[in-house]
Amino acid sequence: MNLAWIKVLLAVCGLYDGLIGLAFLFAAPAVFRTSGVVPPSHFGYVQFPALLLILFGIMFLRAAADPMARREFLVYGMGLKVSYFGLVFWYRFHGGIPALWVPFAYADLIFFLLLYLAWRALAQQRKRERQVGF
Repeated sequence: MNLAWIKVLLAVCGLYDGLIGLAFLFAAPAVFRTSGVVPPSHFGYVQFPALLLILFGIMFLRAAADPMARREFLVYGMGLKVSYFGLVFWYRFHGGIPALWVPFAYADLIFFLLLYLAWRALAQQRKRERQVGF
């Protein structure tokens, strides 16, 4: 199996999450001001999730180095993605949410689907290897 597309996907996920995390960690006031969103009462509420995004970015980059050995990381990544887009879409359809958050939700939905396909491809590859006796 060619792992190149999975490695690229994981690297893109890592850069995406890491860069968004850095943006909100270091420039949250400007992001909120530019987007017209009222900031939270304390930026620690933004900085903590920003740090988590940076950690997930690092995790994705580590998985990109050896997707087969770190296949379980994809499950955690899918959990991150479904948590985010699930909440955003829930609030979008049931109570409103600032438009700032919606494009990230669509991106995470796409990443979730691609991560799922990658996770399945890695599982099928592992199964083939076990049948052959690797």
